[in-house]
Amino acid sequence: MGTQATQVTHGIKISVETKFHTENSDVENRHFLFLYNITIENKSNYAVKLVSRHWNIFDSSSEICKVDGEGVGGEQPKLEPGEIFEYESVCSLSTDIGKMNGVYLMERQFDKARFYVTIPEFELIVPQRLN
Repeated sequence: MGTQATQVTHGIKISVETKFHTENSDVENRHFLFLYNITIENKSNYAVKLVSRHWNIFDSSSEICKVDGEGVGGEQPKLEPGEIFEYESVCSLSTDIGKMNGVYLMERQFDKARFYVTIPEFELIVPQRLN
């Protein structure tokens, strides 16, 4: 079990759950792999489409990496009111502690208005560091 974070912006609920991936990490060579599962829930009264994403990735050596891209997991999901979309991704760090946050650019389907939804900040921590 890793960390969890949740935030609602403009009726769109973003929940994140993380897990350290021991099997694909190489601690001796400073390669720490984390899985994160994102749940996007449309709690608004209108259909939306996820257009793009922006991530800020921080590690404990003060390195900052910014990542931008279209959609998530190779798609731009559309969510009707009440619908949920989930996907899993990975993040590789060179330190055993880090964090991520960001935004999704969403588009309301009825008027094509675009708005940002906050991805709550979540921690990436190797479990042994918590002892």
